[in-house]
Amino acid sequence: MPDKMEAFRGEVRAWLRSQLSGPFASVRGLTRQMDDIDTLRAWERALGDGGLSCIAWPRAFGGCDATVAEQVVFAEEYARAGAPPRLGHLGVELVGPTLLTFGTPDQQARFLPAIARGEAIWCQGYSEPGAGSDLASVRTRARLDADRWIIDGHKIWTSLGMVSDWVFVLARTEPGSRGPKGLSFLLVPLEQEGVTVRPIRQMTGEAEFAEVFFDGAETSADNIVGAPGQGWAVAMGLLGFERGVSTLVQQMRFNTEIQMLIEAARANGAAKDPVLRQRIADAWIGLKIMRANALRMLADADSESLGEAALTYKLYWSRWHRDLGDLAMDVLGVAGEIGEGDYRYEGLVQMHLMSRSDTIYAGSSQIQRNIIAERGLGLPKEPRGDL
Repeated sequence: MPDKMEAFRGEVRAWLRSQLSGPFASVRGLTRQMDDIDTLRAWERALGDGGLSCIAWPRAFGGCDATVAEQVVFAEEYARAGAPPRLGHLGVELVGPTLLTFGTPDQQARFLPAIARGEAIWCQGYSEPGAGSDLASVRTRARLDADRWIIDGHKIWTSLGMVSDWVFVLARTEPGSRGPKGLSFLLVPLEQEGVTVRPIRQMTGEAEFAEVFFDGAETSADNIVGAPGQGWAVAMGLLGFERGVSTLVQQMRFNTEIQMLIEAARANGAAKDPVLRQRIADAWIGLKIMRANALRMLADADSESLGEAALTYKLYWSRWHRDLGDLAMDVLGVAGEIGEGDYRYEGLVQMHLMSRSDTIYAGSSQIQRNIIAERGLGLPKEPRGDL
């Protein structure tokens, strides 16, 4: 098995090296997704042609039936090679596993191959102006009219919404319903009348997020995942896939950021400060702990205890990364406050600015603590009268 794994590692490494030193050299090390969308779309198609787009999926849908160990190897080599952020990650890591779990055979046959080939880019229609971390409060509505769902509403903080082909939408399909009841999970094409996508400029200078308006937008009646009114169960199932092997790619990126930080500290003399040196060491230790916890989560996907441990992951990494951003600014000093002419920031400064959102998106830290308390520890949602 070790020889087989090393052979697989060598194949992945060789493919990535040939692509990133050849036709895709321009996006090697790229951190700003919106800078070269056309090339990144081509990169998704190249991954598909190479059979490396979604290696964990079944072969019947374009995957490789890769083991967890093989997925870990690919994640490590992908990050180590300086491969660019993936435009298709929501399709590969969220939509695909959700359809494999909850979708019909027809939906799997229609949607999965296009994702695997890198031809369909997906975004997420969850958050709304009045329903961010409180996802059960969504107000976007959908009604069934003959063979079409008609959708009206407003989604916000939609990553890659401007460049995506499809969006999965959590909408209220039972009039008068409240909370998690009466929601449905719909697959909606973005290229149509009735859909307006507006980019949201971030303080980093780019516009990776968008708000999406639905005004009589349509999708086929059979583009619902699960039964009407069961969207909450599907949505929660999808969120569970965010704790998979992709976390290791994220950690490799974190490791690169720490190395950049150390180099900056050595270059400007900040490394001579004993307090900063200790904070850098603490950050490095924290990343090692994060990796150990991720491997523990992946060791047995069916283990109930590991499922509970996974509840802590988002809270841990988001706070760690936020603190790393603060440390980066302390290491850079005044030099970290200078942007380019159009107020675009690069490197560690961009990381610091982006890390401000880590404790908010995908469930704020407050929501994460509620999840840990209720699902992990079994604590009641409301305080008891005698407490």
